[in-house]
Amino acid sequence: MFAHADFVLTGVVMTLLGPMLPVLSARWSLSDAQAGYLFIAQFVSSTAGMLVSGLLARRLSYRRTMLLGLLVMAAGMGLLARADWTFGLVAVAIFGAGFGITTPAVNLFIADANPGRRAAALSLVNASWGIGALSSPLLVAAAERAQRPALFLYGMTGALMVLAVCLLPVRFASDLHPAGVELAGRAGKGASRGLVILITAIFFIYVGTETSIGGWVASYAERLAPASLDLWAMTPAFFWGALLLGRVLAPLALRRASEVSVACGGLGIAVLGVGMLLAAKGMGEIMLGASVAGLGLAAIYPINVSLLRHWFGESVSAVSGTIFSAGNLGGAALPWLVGALSSHGGGLRVGFAVPLLGAVMLLGFYLRQAAGKVAGMA
Repeated sequence: MFAHADFVLTGVVMTLLGPMLPVLSARWSLSDAQAGYLFIAQFVSSTAGMLVSGLLARRLSYRRTMLLGLLVMAAGMGLLARADWTFGLVAVAIFGAGFGITTPAVNLFIADANPGRRAAALSLVNASWGIGALSSPLLVAAAERAQRPALFLYGMTGALMVLAVCLLPVRFASDLHPAGVELAGRAGKGASRGLVILITAIFFIYVGTETSIGGWVASYAERLAPASLDLWAMTPAFFWGALLLGRVLAPLALRRASEVSVACGGLGIAVLGVGMLLAAKGMGEIMLGASVAGLGLAAIYPINVSLLRHWFGESVSAVSGTIFSAGNLGGAALPWLVGALSSHGGGLRVGFAVPLLGAVMLLGFYLRQAAGKVAGMA
């Protein structure tokens, strides 16, 4: 129960920048290039948090690591409520580090506590994350309608602290034998360096593509359809909602087709969805494009993770830390590139070429896998 509650709140915090970006840009008079630095602050700090999360779980226990992550996220959210541009970057970095610390700890705890049904248990807890991601733009839209965005941030601070207090008296049985804690890995002796680089790039591109769409679609909608009141703040909900729906439906598709086939089909849909965003002329088309893109991307990350053992065999535990941590940097780099291209290339329509190219590259990778041209594939 506590892990699910943690992930709902973490989902809200992790996707907050997307719907809040127009509000923060207006408050601080930011260009798109400057706004892109917020994504860098968030994802660089979260990568650092992920790198130390496994060590913290070994030294402190799962519960204390989750508790620390909640308190760090609460500090960042509280600071953001009244911060200027400089302290805003600091606040985003703080809550980024918080969810970087708590996310691996929750996943490792769930895996360790459910040795006989790890995949099912992890799917459920990550569905809770999806609920938080879907709720984030809806909560921001409600706060904007009431003209009380600071109250929303303080409310999130309070919710995070309440959950942390509730965790204080709890004891996790799996903390007695935390066998699953292993995050900060390095390339194993049995893994091809070239394959490690390739798969790390795939994770980098995927996380960057997903974050670019979810992070910038509200700003894109607000500029393309400014007369749509606060509907622009809700556009990320269509993306995250479709992503959540797709992950619920993916097991049905995987019963009928291979993982690679499902990935190829999903990425084809994602390319179509981002193309629809680029061609959009109104709010309805933006919502539809965001939904199609989210549905297409839904199964890709779980499939990437599920294929790690197929690619690396017994070396997977040694390379997973490298792949996950470096891949997370895509969430910093590609959204920043969207903002930079927007500022210097004629607007966000140009910037959205970045996730379009990312989806195309991922599709090319999986098409090559389908043809048996990637090492490690049967």
